[in-house]
Amino acid sequence: MDIVKLRKKFSNCQCGKEHNCNTKAIEIKKGAINKLKDLCENFNSILVVFDENTYMLCGSKIKSLLNGKDFSELVLTAQEKVVIPNEEKLKEIEEKVFDKTDLIIGVGSGVINDLCKQVSFTKNLPYFIVATAPSMDGYASVGSALILKGMKVTLNARPPMAIIGDTEILKNAPIEMIRAGYGDIIGKYSCLVDWKLSAFINNEYFCKKVYNLTYKCANSVKRLANKIKNRDEKAIGKLMEGLVLVGVLMSFVGSSRPASGSEHHLSHYFEITGILDNTEYFAHGIDVVYSATFLARLKDKMLTSNPKKVEFNKEQYLKDIERIYTKSASEVIKLQEKLGWYYSDDSAFIYSNWAKIKKIIKKSPSFEKFNKMVTAVGLDYSEFEKLYSKEKLDGAILYAKDLKDRYTVLWLYYNYFR
Repeated sequence: MDIVKLRKKFSNCQCGKEHNCNTKAIEIKKGAINKLKDLCENFNSILVVFDENTYMLCGSKIKSLLNGKDFSELVLTAQEKVVIPNEEKLKEIEEKVFDKTDLIIGVGSGVINDLCKQVSFTKNLPYFIVATAPSMDGYASVGSALILKGMKVTLNARPPMAIIGDTEILKNAPIEMIRAGYGDIIGKYSCLVDWKLSAFINNEYFCKKVYNLTYKCANSVKRLANKIKNRDEKAIGKLMEGLVLVGVLMSFVGSSRPASGSEHHLSHYFEITGILDNTEYFAHGIDVVYSATFLARLKDKMLTSNPKKVEFNKEQYLKDIERIYTKSASEVIKLQEKLGWYYSDDSAFIYSNWAKIKKIIKKSPSFEKFNKMVTAVGLDYSEFEKLYSKEKLDGAILYAKDLKDRYTVLWLYYNYFR
């Protein structure tokens, strides 16, 4: 991927925003990991961060490539099967950063990327990521997704200076991680509708050029589903390119808006409540595509109805938030009190523009079409409804939105269709 060419394509964009991404090098190809030696030429004291799995996978290879450099390594251990990107893990990495450290290299995928990205930002250090799975779209984004005070938050950071995706490594990632990357891209059909919906209802910033390229990326990945499922190396490379591209586009607009909407809010809901209740949840990207499919059914129903303003019962709302989010409830409530969206009445606008709003919602694929995309990569939507009870799914529809400060179709549903 030519990042310079992409920046040039977005220069003088009609949306009025200056689009930029600080990533200097993107290497996605067979043998790309060997580029690490040259990319590190001007750095001397390097901290390399692994988890237990990625250390076993390519620890020795990276050590050989950094031979002659002053480097230290940190292997993060899992809590309850997975590494959780929380305060504890941030502190572990920060304690390994010294005055002489001039580069951080993360070796892994989502969690490692987010943790190292955030530490590199707070310590004002350059950062590389050696990707070990095509599992999510945050490699090149400006944000780091973390769990702080029990809340799923995205903090401002900056993209890595270099992204390395060796297709020989990526194609052998666990199949669930490959499917998760596919799912994260397919979820864009959902979040792009949310973005356009908020632009229309709330006059939120919107870039048509970013919207169109993200939509085109989703279409390209969708066509590769069967090859991705069968670990075709070229298809896996294209999937990784799509994931990195979406991250660059997030950097271009300065937020995750082109890539994260109601389907991500549901995914975050299942993850947060799973951690709080010690219950199982799917990998992020798989939850995203299942949630997008689930929401498609909800949207299909909304399109056959007319909106009717539902009064907000704050007393009951607070009780429900405290019941669902337990020790994290105060942070959820604090966020929503700050936003105050519940207290604004936009019914006159919604009623008079319902035909236009329906046209926007119709841009999202139907439940049937989403289900075909899920099946094409070897996933089974029925597993989603088996894992999550009806009570949890009903709660997600009503309260997943409260984890974020972003308008989506979930707000429209809550205010006019519940």
